[in-house]
Amino acid sequence: MLIIAPILIGIAYVCLNSLIREPNRRRFNAVMIAGAGAAYLSGDGFGPWELTFTAVVTYVAYRGLDSWTFIGIGWLLHTAWDALHHWKGTPILPFAEHSSLGCAICDPVIAIWCLFGGRSVREIVATAVKSRPTQKTTPAPSERGQVSGEPAS
Repeated sequence: MLIIAPILIGIAYVCLNSLIREPNRRRFNAVMIAGAGAAYLSGDGFGPWELTFTAVVTYVAYRGLDSWTFIGIGWLLHTAWDALHHWKGTPILPFAEHSSLGCAICDPVIAIWCLFGGRSVREIVATAVKSRPTQKTTPAPSERGQVSGEPAS
């Protein structure tokens, strides 16, 4: 459950965001990554480096107002920060020992979605259905009016 739950949370995040129309969906996600970048400020994890990280993610979030790629990069940066906090033993939620690990598992799910354009689930499914290869069956030579062994005209 330590791995499955964060993945399901990431998928739920994507599904819920699908309810927001573009361009508001992208802007909302830029604000979300800015907030995630500041999530560790109240802890004593990495001291002044927390401010540096927040500044970097704030810049990435600002660029994300116009770019899904930057939002995806922001989630990957947050993934790395979560992993560092988990290894150091300073979780994002002090009362939940594995909260940073869970966040480090959840964030890449969101990042992948962002890096692929942050499309709604409906758009993703529609594209998948359209791009399904259709199976064309070639009629046997005898069905085409050819006799076995004769060259086609």
